[in-house]
Amino acid sequence: MTLWLLLFSLPSLAAQTDNPPLIVFAAASLTNALQEVGDAFTKDYSIPVKFSFAASSTLARQIENGAPADVFFSADIEWMDYLQGRQLIRIPTRHDVLANHLALVAPADSKITLKIGPHFPLAATLGANRLTTGDPDSVPVGRYAREALTKLGVWNDIEKRLVRADSVRSALAFVDRGEAALGIVYATDAEIDKKVRVVDVFPDSTHLPIVYPIALTAVAKPDALKFVDYVRSTVGDATFKKYGFQLLH
Repeated sequence: MTLWLLLFSLPSLAAQTDNPPLIVFAAASLTNALQEVGDAFTKDYSIPVKFSFAASSTLARQIENGAPADVFFSADIEWMDYLQGRQLIRIPTRHDVLANHLALVAPADSKITLKIGPHFPLAATLGANRLTTGDPDSVPVGRYAREALTKLGVWNDIEKRLVRADSVRSALAFVDRGEAALGIVYATDAEIDKKVRVVDVFPDSTHLPIVYPIALTAVAKPDALKFVDYVRSTVGDATFKKYGFQLLH
């Protein structure tokens, strides 16, 4: 069963208000911050919001296949471009909202120390253990990670020891549970999980900028524009800053 079908198997929030719920498809790394924004939006506008959080690639393909999302909030530009090229978003409502950084993390009790740089000893430090990140072939965080490790000259050394997660939060969970010795996630994800610690942060020059665009889908309900505007309001700004995101507007 797809995520969006699971979403609609949940009890409806519509009964709580006179307004139908807005359906927001958003990158997994936005989970904590966006739920808080959504709660504030519902309080202010009496419009309920239902979220589906997953890898941006998964969500974009679900929208392409007819999932009735009102808003798409992606963790990178490419998947928003993917939908725009198929006329599945409303271009005037598209905005780049947030930026992030890429972090190398380990379990909180790990003794691993590393300084990220050209040809740094990542493989030697891993030994027989595993590194996890999102699947580089589809999940944005994995694509950023592969780009960074390739530029630093260490990708070929660790590729066969990579655990390819289906989202950044899945990768974070592998490290949290000690199932991977190291992980590459967004800096904001590392901040919300006390069972992991940041080993080092990748220089921004090693990968494309991590940008989060938002847009209404082609089938969005009229009230959905209020949510997009709210995300970019002072309330949204304060919430995203609290969770470690950088603002782009």
